[in-house]
Amino acid sequence: MHTTLAIDIGGSHVKIRIPSDPEKRRFQSGPTLTPSQMIQGVRTLTAGWTFDSISIGLPAPIRNNRPVNNPVNLGPGWVDFDYDADFGLPTKLINDAAMQAVGSYNGGRMLFLGFGTGLGSCLIVDHKIMPMELAHLPYRKGKTFEDYVGNRGLERLGNNRWCKHVAAVCDELFAALLPDEIVIGGGNLAHLGTLPDHCRAGDNANAFEGGFRLWQKDWESAVPEYDDKPKK
Repeated sequence: MHTTLAIDIGGSHVKIRIPSDPEKRRFQSGPTLTPSQMIQGVRTLTAGWTFDSISIGLPAPIRNNRPVNNPVNLGPGWVDFDYDADFGLPTKLINDAAMQAVGSYNGGRMLFLGFGTGLGSCLIVDHKIMPMELAHLPYRKGKTFEDYVGNRGLERLGNNRWCKHVAAVCDELFAALLPDEIVIGGGNLAHLGTLPDHCRAGDNANAFEGGFRLWQKDWESAVPEYDDKPKK
C-alpha cells in the first residue's frame, strides 16, 4: 500500500503526518529555517514511520515543482534546492493554501481562502488545482486584499470591522469567480463569529489530507506544478 508523508511548513512550525498515524508531529521553523534544516528535522521526527512519497505545502508560489521565490517568513535556499534528491523519494511541492484546499475539496468548483498572516487562495475545478495569488490584488484605498483581511488588517481594524471586510471580500470573489462554495481556513477563522454567505469552515488539519490526496489516482495529474520527468 502506497503511503505518503505530508509536510505542512509554516512560519512558526513544520508539521508532519502519515495516513496510518493520527499523531501530528512538529518542530519549530522560523525566519532562519533552510530546506536542509527542514529535511533534517523531518528525518528526526519520522523515526519509526515508513512512506513511499512526500507532499510539501510551502508558503510560496510554486512552479514546475519548485518555489518561485523564497518564503517570506523562512530562511534562504528554497528555490534551487533538489527536494527529491535530498529526501531520496519522489516529492511534490505545492503552495500551502493549495494543499489545504485539496484536503477540503468535496467536488465541483471550490474557492479556498486561508485567512492567516496573509491571504492564501486556490481555486479547484473538477479536481484541477489552480493556485492563485489574490492577496496582492488592489482592494480599497490603494491597499490590497491582504492589507485588509490579513493579520495587519485584523490588528488595524479590530475584530468587528475586519469581519465585515472578510464578508465583503468573499462576496466580491464569489461574484468574480463563480464557485459553488468558498471554504475558509487559516488561523484567523476563529475570529469569524458568523461565516459569510456561500462559505463553509475548513480545518488546518485538512492540509495533511490534501498532501495524502496528491498521490491518489483522482489527483495524480491534477498538480500543475509537478513535473515527474527524470532529471538530467
